[in-house]
Amino acid sequence: MKKLGVIVNPVAGIGGRVGLKGSDGEDILEKAIALGARPESPGRAMTALKEVAGMKIPVEILTYPGVMGEEECLNAGLSPIVIGSIDQGRTTPSDTIRAAMEMADAGVDLLLFAGGDGTARNIYNAVGENVSVLGIPAGVKIHSAVYAVNPKRAGQVAAMFLERKKMTIRSSEVMDIDEDAFREGRVKAKLFGYMKVPEEPRFVQSVKSGGARAEKEILAGIAEDIADEMENSDCYFIIGPGTTTRSVMEYLNLENTLLGVDVVKNRKIVASDVDEQQLWDLIAGEQTKIVLTVIGGQGHLFGRGNQQISPRIIRNVGRENIRVIATKEKLIALNGRPLLVDTGDETLNAELAGYLKVTTGYEDYTMCRVGY
Repeated sequence: MKKLGVIVNPVAGIGGRVGLKGSDGEDILEKAIALGARPESPGRAMTALKEVAGMKIPVEILTYPGVMGEEECLNAGLSPIVIGSIDQGRTTPSDTIRAAMEMADAGVDLLLFAGGDGTARNIYNAVGENVSVLGIPAGVKIHSAVYAVNPKRAGQVAAMFLERKKMTIRSSEVMDIDEDAFREGRVKAKLFGYMKVPEEPRFVQSVKSGGARAEKEILAGIAEDIADEMENSDCYFIIGPGTTTRSVMEYLNLENTLLGVDVVKNRKIVASDVDEQQLWDLIAGEQTKIVLTVIGGQGHLFGRGNQQISPRIIRNVGRENIRVIATKEKLIALNGRPLLVDTGDETLNAELAGYLKVTTGYEDYTMCRVGY
């Protein structure tokens, strides 16, 4: 009987909805809680584990106590063996490292963990390339290539791995960034090492790519196209994070939050670096459009670094009012893979699937397939 290890970082991604761009550090965690943030990782872990629960072969599940996996396993209909111990109250990276080491010692065939890049680093520090792993994406910033494209796919890949006699394994990058620099609008990504991950290109994401510098003229053309849509419009425009969306703000001569979410109306900024609640209070019931770009190398539209644009925000805006902008080079680099949505709401993900128009220049568009 194969063994599956399950680890949940219960605070991963807690800073996303409230616009904190991460969850690393006790001070950031306290601030997130004070702003009303709620844990995202337990629910995302359960989505993955329900796929595991539907397997046709018996599997031995090992997990850590309480919020680090036991609760999620039980709620997903699994009967885990609980090992180790944690102190009452908040868990720490040391708990994650210890859990991974104990599961490796117990001989798990696959270690399935929920978290973000910080959690991936902890797992790497514990097991290196000695154990096959797979991440359930639950963090704010997910640059690492050890994660599935969304929680449901994580569960499906884990089930494939456990059910098959043999599955190709690849060495995948463990990346993380300096969150303090990230909050100041600077991306300082670093490669920490590699871990072994099941090879399933459809469902496991690539490392985030910075991509080549796009021509200024192309970005200016994209920006002008969006700016024309803002002309004589009494509509709110939610501007997502990224260098491509920044070109729109620069075209309008407006200050922007490179790695946050801003709101524009009548070609003037009305709110900067908003969190989810601030965004909702501003645009609920109002005519609104979302302008966002594609994450290079991965293809994500929602669910990576823009969690402030939550499912209720997206539904309030409507699919028809989503404006995706990207250079053709960025789309070509995806090698035919679809754009991806990982909103945390499976029903909404399905509603967003299909084809969306992507602005690739001034009055220049292409249709791209959206999946989840």
